[in-house]
Formats: sequence, C-alpha cells, structure tokens
Amino acid sequence: MTQAESIKLTSLSSKGGCGCKIGPADLMQVIRSLPPTTPNPDLLVGLDTSDDAGVYRLNDELALVQTVDFFTPIVDDPYSFGQIAAANAISDIYAMGGKPLTVLNIVAFPITTLDKQVLADILRGAADKVQEAGATLVGGHSIDDKEPKFGMAVTGLIHPDKIKANAGAKPGDKLILTKPIGVGIMTTSIKKDQLSEEEIKRVTTVMATLNKTAAEVMSGFDVHGCTDVTGFGLLGHASEMAKGSGAGLRIVKDQVPMLNRTRELAEQGFVPGGTKNNFNHIEPFVTFPESMDQIDRWILCDAVTSGGLLISVNPEQADRLLEELVQQGVEASIIGDAVAEHPGHIIVE
Repeated sequence: MTQAESIKLTSLSSKGGCGCKIGPADLMQVIRSLPPTTPNPDLLVGLDTSDDAGVYRLNDELALVQTVDFFTPIVDDPYSFGQIAAANAISDIYAMGGKPLTVLNIVAFPITTLDKQVLADILRGAADKVQEAGATLVGGHSIDDKEPKFGMAVTGLIHPDKIKANAGAKPGDKLILTKPIGVGIMTTSIKKDQLSEEEIKRVTTVMATLNKTAAEVMSGFDVHGCTDVTGFGLLGHASEMAKGSGAGLRIVKDQVPMLNRTRELAEQGFVPGGTKNNFNHIEPFVTFPESMDQIDRWILCDAVTSGGLLISVNPEQADRLLEELVQQGVEASIIGDAVAEHPGHIIVE
C-alpha cells in the first residue's frame, strides 16, 4: 500500500472543511476595522449584507459574480476532498443565481513530506467537479505548507436584474432548504473513526453534490432571496438573511432535514468547536423553545461544509418549487417562512 492510499488526510489538521472558518463574532470585529469602501454604482453586492459572493455590473445585461473558498481536509480520501472543496467553492455562484465561468485553484501542500499522488488526486477530484459544473479551470496558485489546504476562486456571470441576494426575503415567503444538515458533526465523527463506510459515503455524497440543479430549478420561480448554508450553520446563514432582509425568519426544527445519526453522535460528544462557536454567536438573535435541549440547538448551528441552498420563495409558488426540486433528485424540504415580526431575528419552533 502506498502512502497515497494509506494516508488519513483528516489527521493532518485540527479542524476540517468549513469548520476552519474564523468564527462570525471574531470576523465581524475584523471587518468593522476596515476603512469604508469608495461607493461604486456598479458594485451591486459587496460586504454590506455578508452575502455569498460579490457582484459587479459590467453593463446593463451582464455582471460578474466572484467568490473564493478553501479549507483543510474534511474527508480522508484525496479525490473526494477535491470534489467537496470544488463543490463548496462553486456553490456561492449558484447561491447568487449565477452561472460559474472560470476557476483558479488554491493549493497549500506539504510537498516534501506527503506523497505527490495525494495532491494529484485532490486536483483530479476538483477538475471533475469543475467539468460537471460547466466551468473552466484557468490556473491557480500553490504554496508549500505543513497543513494541506485546497479550494478555489470562482468567477461567474449573471444578469444584473436576476441576482438572488441573501437580503431579499419578504414576509410570507416560504423557506426551502436543499440539503440535510449535520455535516459538521458527521465529519468530526469521521476523524474519530465513528462512522461506517456506508455513512462516510453518504455524507461525502451530500457534500460533493453541486447545487447546480437546485439553482437551475429555482431560476424559474419567484425567488426573493437565497444563500448557501456552510460554515456558520443553518441558523448563522439564516440570521444573515434575516438581518439583510429586515424580516424575521421562523424555522420549524422538525421540518429541517438531517443526516442519520446526527443527534446520536452529538449526544456522544462529537460536536465540533466551530458549531459551538456558531451557537454562542447566534444565540442573542434566536428565540428557541424552552423545551429544546442544547443538543438540538447545536445541531441547528452545526458548521456545514458544501451545504444546500436556503431559498426564500413566493409562498404561492413554494409547493411547486419543492415538487420540481424533489423530482430532479434534490433533497429539499420546506423548513419555515419569513415573517414581518421580529425583523432580523429567528424564531425556532
């Protein structure tokens, strides 16, 4: 067995996937210290609403969508890690309603101590996912680093009038989530050798699935707002939507899709630090039912890697959108709605 076949990638980092993100509270302190940007009428989406990507208008018919994302290994298989990292980075383009165009790889790798085939497999997995997305790899940048990391800078295109910002939710809208949560707890369990091969395959498939189909289906509906659920967890990204939209969001816990054994593994202590940080940050902006225990509160804040889209859609079209998503193989569920009460706040039921 070669080193490339035997290496346990998740053992090479203390954190994995989007759980590597700097916590939202710390990040806000840093961003607040930045000087104000010079107003530009062509910057259609910038830093103001913590959206998934920036959008810059080129003309009346075309705008650029730009994003970047990278992280340490979330699974042990290099090829799967490359697929997941690519799907996660490209997801921000889909969350804005855009079409991915070009990709730049970002590589940090211990080139003198780890088999080069490992990196080759990571890049191969990513390249296959880029091809599936219909985008084009145009280059990248690499550094020699003790801890492997991989991701992408992605550029997409969108019509300026068709942007699906996270700040567009309207009271009455239904909220649809297109992938199950629990990824952070499950991948932490991978590092602790707690999952079967079948369970690892299941969570890997969820993370490696592009949000392409979900984005294409939602483009035919009256969608007011959209974001993808990643490192800040379902409630963290929902909070950004609520604050940006000036609406309240009501989320029904029992309607939120969840990976099997998430609750069981969380009860056994496999809750990542990033998930707990998310909860600590989001708690002041969320009303939980008194009957909900700490485990369920953590699960709703679980740090997701390459999660689904959270879509805020016209309530008259929600059932039809859900039906089309499910028909196309998307694991979608209606999980709540937007309300006029408590703007910027989340109510969990």
